[in-house]
Amino acid sequence: MQKLEKLQDVITALLTPLKEDLSIDEEKYREFIRFQIKNGCQILTMGTTGESATLSHNEHHEAIDITVDEAKKSGKNPFILAGTGSNSTKEAISLSQYAEKAGADGLLLVVPYYNKPVQHSLIDHFSAVADSVSFPIILYNVPSRTGSNLEPKTVNQLARAKDNIVGMKCASGNIDQITKLIKMVPDDFIVLSGDDGMTFHIMALGGKGVISVASNIIPDKMVKFTQMMNKGDWDAARDMHLELYDLFKVLFIESNPGPVKYAAEVMGLMNKRMRLPLTPPLEENQEEIKTVLKKLKLI
Repeated sequence: MQKLEKLQDVITALLTPLKEDLSIDEEKYREFIRFQIKNGCQILTMGTTGESATLSHNEHHEAIDITVDEAKKSGKNPFILAGTGSNSTKEAISLSQYAEKAGADGLLLVVPYYNKPVQHSLIDHFSAVADSVSFPIILYNVPSRTGSNLEPKTVNQLARAKDNIVGMKCASGNIDQITKLIKMVPDDFIVLSGDDGMTFHIMALGGKGVISVASNIIPDKMVKFTQMMNKGDWDAARDMHLELYDLFKVLFIESNPGPVKYAAEVMGLMNKRMRLPLTPPLEENQEEIKTVLKKLKLI
């Protein structure tokens, strides 16, 4: 766990570029990973933004292998998180063990979706995955997508029981709950924002950074923003939060990653292809996205 100090500032939840046949575009993926690393970001492969829910397990393996290989070539030694969560504990363990063997640095484990497990069931699930690997785990709470809320008491119990459960990505939108979490967990537990628009608030409470959607298209700005806060320059960070606020909001005008993938296309970073049931934004929403990008001089 020597690289844990890198889990701060910005971890980009990587978009996954697709070819016309909707297979992973390896060449473009590698190019995009280099772009993120060059701009100072750490890397999350196969998160929600990477369309993990519509990719097969073999494609998860492919994405992890590409990311690890390209990161090693960079010479900058970024932290590589692999999203390996599932609604099946057996599948989560399989993906997690693959990521460890492939050379990732840690795991992002989402709360099991659809099953709606209760708190003691979540303890059993995350404990089973933690026991199956030996490297760091970041829990991921996003109840709007999973149907279950990972409560602060449960996180605290897991953090104190399992040495390799080292942090949490908070995307509940509930600042009161996140405050309770930060008060409760051990001092070295890493709290990360899972919502660009709440990064300022969560870092003000003691969070270390953000697993970011916006950094796909503005990695340099997001790194600058989070570094301001980790250095205690709160006035400048507040100004930047207000400057970027409209972008943070418009990137969720429809379900993620549709808006940010469209923005990436407009900016020349990759095409907007996605697999159904995901689709690009409606035309009126595309116009709104372009309006915000123009205001920020991104196009």
